[in-house]
Amino acid sequence: MQFTQENLDELNILVRYKLTTTLEGIKVHTTTAAPSTIEATRRLFDKGLVTLEDGGYLTTIGLEAAEHAHALLGLMNPA
Repeated sequence: MQFTQENLDELNILVRYKLTTTLEGIKVHTTTAAPSTIEATRRLFDKGLVTLEDGGYLTTIGLEAAEHAHALLGLMNPA
């Protein structure tokens, strides 16, 4: 099994969230964002990982997924 492009697009959204606070979300602007970004954010909403179709805040399970995404990115791109 491999990551699909859709998986990668969703992971790229998750790593945009700051893990140091739950009071800061993101907004994906549907007029300027790439279609793949808009679709990935909607899929995350459908999966219950974010609170709004255009981003919003991480849910509890979304925070866990974002933590894993950040960790994976750190392992793949060590400083």
